[in-house]
Amino acid sequence: MTTAPTARKNAVGTSHTRVEGRDKVTGAARYAGEIPFADLAHGWLALSTVARGRIRSVDTAPVLAMPGVVAVLHHGNAPRVRTDYIGLLGVPDPTATVFQHDRVPHLGWPVALVVADTSEQAREAAEALVVHYEQEPHDVTFTGEHPDAYPLDSHAPAVVEKGDLEAELAASAVVVDAEYTTPEEHHNPMEPHGATARWDGGRLELVDSNQGTTWVAGELAQMFSLDPSAVRVRSEHVGGGFGSKGVRAHQVAAVMAATELQRPVRVIMTRRQMFSLAGYRSPTRQRLRLGADADGRLRALEHRSLSATSTVHEFIEPAAGPARTMYAAAAHHTRNQLVRLDVPTPTWMRAPGEAPGSFALESAFDELAEKCGIDPIELRVRNEPETGPVSGLPFSGRNLIACFREGARRFGWADRDPRPGLRREGRWLLGTGTAAASFPAGAGPSTAAVTAEADGTFTVRVNAADIGTGARTAMTLVAADTLETVPEKVRVRIGDSDLGPAFIAGGSMGTRSWAWAVTIAAAELRERLALGVGIPPEGVTVRSDTTEAIGALERKERHSFGAQFSEVAVDVATGEVRVRRMLGIFAAGRIVNPLTARNQFVGGMTWGISMALHEEAVRDRASGGTYGADLAGYHVAAHADVPAIEADWIDDPDPDDPVGIKGIGEIGIVGAAAAIANAVWHATGVRHRNLPIRPDRVLMAGTRA
Repeated sequence: MTTAPTARKNAVGTSHTRVEGRDKVTGAARYAGEIPFADLAHGWLALSTVARGRIRSVDTAPVLAMPGVVAVLHHGNAPRVRTDYIGLLGVPDPTATVFQHDRVPHLGWPVALVVADTSEQAREAAEALVVHYEQEPHDVTFTGEHPDAYPLDSHAPAVVEKGDLEAELAASAVVVDAEYTTPEEHHNPMEPHGATARWDGGRLELVDSNQGTTWVAGELAQMFSLDPSAVRVRSEHVGGGFGSKGVRAHQVAAVMAATELQRPVRVIMTRRQMFSLAGYRSPTRQRLRLGADADGRLRALEHRSLSATSTVHEFIEPAAGPARTMYAAAAHHTRNQLVRLDVPTPTWMRAPGEAPGSFALESAFDELAEKCGIDPIELRVRNEPETGPVSGLPFSGRNLIACFREGARRFGWADRDPRPGLRREGRWLLGTGTAAASFPAGAGPSTAAVTAEADGTFTVRVNAADIGTGARTAMTLVAADTLETVPEKVRVRIGDSDLGPAFIAGGSMGTRSWAWAVTIAAAELRERLALGVGIPPEGVTVRSDTTEAIGALERKERHSFGAQFSEVAVDVATGEVRVRRMLGIFAAGRIVNPLTARNQFVGGMTWGISMALHEEAVRDRASGGTYGADLAGYHVAAHADVPAIEADWIDDPDPDDPVGIKGIGEIGIVGAAAAIANAVWHATGVRHRNLPIRPDRVLMAGTRA
């Protein structure tokens, strides 16, 4: 008796544990700061103790006499690097090009690197280093009426104006005019930023923790005037990034020291140093003006956002951007402005623009629903645009309302009494809230190589960066399906600039960009093998490049969407806010691996709890520094703050993507804080427009219950 063969099950769409999971939990996976090197020296950054001024002198002699110290690099003796170039993501942040001048633009600016034989010796010497400054007055105060604010065109126009705003507001039956604020927030991934630089046969090698080795290698080659082929960057395992792990001071300092000493040098940031050197989310002040007819249909939408940047580099938090996608109006005005302060440079932080922008926009929409006497979900249905509200382009897919309908059914929204302050359990007031989410679905040029090995297995080489998202596993599943084999026969190599150029892990574009390249290469390889081509000992390899293929994406608006739901309990005696349950329903393309995808959605929603109720970096006006620059003083949501969070999705493949992917890394945080803030209003009858919603703010605002 013979058994009929079973059909091969698709790998994509089936939950799969991480292919490197065992290595990570057993310690076999080595991170950037753990990989051994012979004759390794250790560098320790010394940071400025003033917020603005000039370095008058650096007392290096006493430090050089300390045990194990081999060098002290500073602006007077460090190698010169280029700053006049355009990198992968634009003009480089001068914070990375360290020790080039005597200016100090903020507290915590790198002023020297002390290198010693051991990490302990380097730290002791760096803390003993005396630097003399010529101190100048500084300004770190972020206000909504700063006279030097200006618009900045970054990756999109800063100012977009359509229609007569004032006329449409005057003709509106209902108007919402409110200001919302979000504070400075920090990424601080579990693994600190660390890099080891060495020269090997005339070639620079950097072992790093980053979000794209193509990016970092390209920047270093230009900074140090090297041929791109003379730089190799490896980043095999990354313990979190969230936008912060790009080109930073520690990498450049390590390369400088390795060049000067001709031995490997490792530089790792401390947790406190990360608060001034790793970037952060800028605070924002946002003004929303919404005008609508009596039935809730928008006539006017104005969203103005102000964020802060440093005096050395322009980085803008484009919080007004989401309004250009979400809702249409006859008059549609959005503006992103910037003010320079004596602070470190902000950077990308999970859902830059969308996270703080959705808090303001979706809170204002809830206020409009209240004023109109319309259910918040119904208000969004009535304002669903047919095409891009600003671009006029068709949507590749827009399943926002489907997310709301499915979420409302599962959350029990129909049973909600819209009147605030009515539900109570003992000392707790209960409320529910909702908000919409969106995030762009783009892709970047990437290459990949797929090899059919003589033993019947396959090797995929793609310069992806797995920053905890499960990229290795996703590429394994995508390749297995395209090759019509099982995941166990596919090996994936990532995180090495020698593998060829590939897009970064950022903007929710990583998996989509890499999977596209892998799919093209694997499909061609499968066709070759179908012709009966023999496989030599070195294997058969096919390479791909998606640069031309992704050009068609620009002809449509492409976004992931979602609906966030939250229930909160508010203690009227203490002001404590507890999130009791959250539900997120998303339309985010084809889901490659449900196991890691749900992890990403839930992780983003957890960030939303943290953003709404806990996270707030406060600057000391006197010193210019951050109070409590560590994970004890900077509060984040902990286990007791996070309830059972449910995340799910609806079928939403992108028709123009070979796998149907859109991207999910960031949309989980978008709208989450607004859903919680709207639930707090429903519980208490009081609006909270300033994050975080701390107990003292709840007590001071009181309740209408």
